[in-house]
Amino acid sequence: MAAQGQVCDFGRPAVEFALTGVGGRLWRLADVRGPSGTVVMFLCNHCPHVKGVLDRLVAELAVLRRSGIGAVAIMPNDTAAYPEDSFENMQRVAAEHRFGFPYLWDESQAVARAYGATVTPEFFGYSRDMRLQYHGRFATGGRAPPPGQPCDLAAAMQQIAATGEGPREQAAAVGSAIKWRRA
Repeated sequence: MAAQGQVCDFGRPAVEFALTGVGGRLWRLADVRGPSGTVVMFLCNHCPHVKGVLDRLVAELAVLRRSGIGAVAIMPNDTAAYPEDSFENMQRVAAEHRFGFPYLWDESQAVARAYGATVTPEFFGYSRDMRLQYHGRFATGGRAPPPGQPCDLAAAMQQIAATGEGPREQAAAVGSAIKWRRA
């Protein structure tokens, strides 16, 4: 069953983090910042909503990178309950899909909670001063947007890079609820 993310809290600062990526490196927010903006996204390996957009997402982020927009993907799910989201499977997915951005493991789930992430995939778009200007979905079309369907994330990030402000009309992220560990 699909869940829905929150709406944009314009101007909220990005949350600092230090998380291990699939290559074994420790990544911080400063390492992924782009001079024109930054996308912080929450993904996982098993979600059908993520699987449906993954190849197009990689391609769109490559275009945005050429415009000075940095990106990072963070996997927050409980890997004991969802072994398909394990670190080893994160490495496999990143290699198979040729991620051009770091894929990090939020083992404690503290970063996802600090950002207010609730679903995968969920996208947070920041201006060059690391203030939130986009919080929403990748594109219309559900799990697998049809080819040629406009990409909400790409359009928003291009606007943010050009003006410093995101679109006032945004659609909430729709995906699989984050799999929180039981206390």
